[in-house]
Amino acid sequence: MKISTHPLWLVGFRPFFSLACLSGLSLPMLWVLIFTGTLTAPHSSFSPTQWHAHEMFFGFGWAVLGGFLLTSTKNWVNQRGYHGHALIFLVGAWLIERAGMWFEVALPPILFRISNNLFLVSIVVMIAWTLLRYRQDDSYRDNYFFLIILPLFLIAKSLMLSTGHFQTGWMMAIGLFRVAFLVMFERTLTQFMKGVFQVALLRNPTLDGSIKLLALTLVFAGLMPNGLAAGISLLLALLLIGRFIFWKPQLAMRRLDLGIMYLGYLALVAQLLINCMASFTDLGWVGTVSVHVFTFGVMGLVIPAMLIRIAKGHTGRKVIFDSLDKAVLLIMILGLIVRILAPQLYPAAYLHWIHLAAACWFAGFSILAWRYIPYLLQERVDGKVH
Repeated sequence: MKISTHPLWLVGFRPFFSLACLSGLSLPMLWVLIFTGTLTAPHSSFSPTQWHAHEMFFGFGWAVLGGFLLTSTKNWVNQRGYHGHALIFLVGAWLIERAGMWFEVALPPILFRISNNLFLVSIVVMIAWTLLRYRQDDSYRDNYFFLIILPLFLIAKSLMLSTGHFQTGWMMAIGLFRVAFLVMFERTLTQFMKGVFQVALLRNPTLDGSIKLLALTLVFAGLMPNGLAAGISLLLALLLIGRFIFWKPQLAMRRLDLGIMYLGYLALVAQLLINCMASFTDLGWVGTVSVHVFTFGVMGLVIPAMLIRIAKGHTGRKVIFDSLDKAVLLIMILGLIVRILAPQLYPAAYLHWIHLAAACWFAGFSILAWRYIPYLLQERVDGKVH
């Protein structure tokens, strides 16, 4: 068998969800070791905090988002996503970026720039080209939001690694991922709730469009006056809460696999409200609560659930969450609690809470890697090619 025809390279979620599992279990642990001085930080021109934020958003986050988008095009525009040599190239570029981030100081500036942007530029161009080329067959007319936000990730990435614009960069990165999650919530929760409970969720084009446009505006919150950003955040949060009420949470919370998606939705709302309040008063919370409500509450809860669904469904298996799958979700919920709530209740043990939160990610993604990477390396069990 040629390397390019191995099952790993048949569709985008296979290699990139494997990388997401491996980076999800390793990157938080690496950061804790660096933060506590146990491990020497990468020798680079940017701070350890910049390295950590960049790797979580553009390493882990983009392994997930890249795998999702490369796979979704099959359903969106009825075209098979990139595979074979194209996929090998993208994975190689992702790995080169990780190495470049760690050894930046040893690289000539031009070589670092190439290594740091090759993956993101390539995958953004490839996905955008697919959406534009087959737009007449696109079953989701709001995919233009992806055409807008994907190039903006390149700007966020550059700002995040710059000396004076780090905060603007990570605020933009969160804003861009927020838009992606909101689009994903609309598409997946509607489908999941209909399939499980045979109910239709409220989908109002005006409401949905307003939510996404407000979220897109908040991508530039770091460049706005605080009052304006706070007002937009509050309005978006209120619209999301109003829609949430009609999305039948009382049914979803009966099942952990669906309920955790709703918790992720609420974490997104909570982060908006925290940002709004922080613009007017010093909340006095311990740690960077706003950022970690998003990373632990939105990304940390939603991504494992989606990874399990896609890894099972797209390899021909029944999408049933067994006891180990549910254990992973509970571990990730625990990680959110000990990273956000516990430090507020007992701040003296802050370092211990950080260790425990990272351990939750290590445990959760280790189980996912152990269980699902073998699935991703094998052919579909239902006999289909991809």
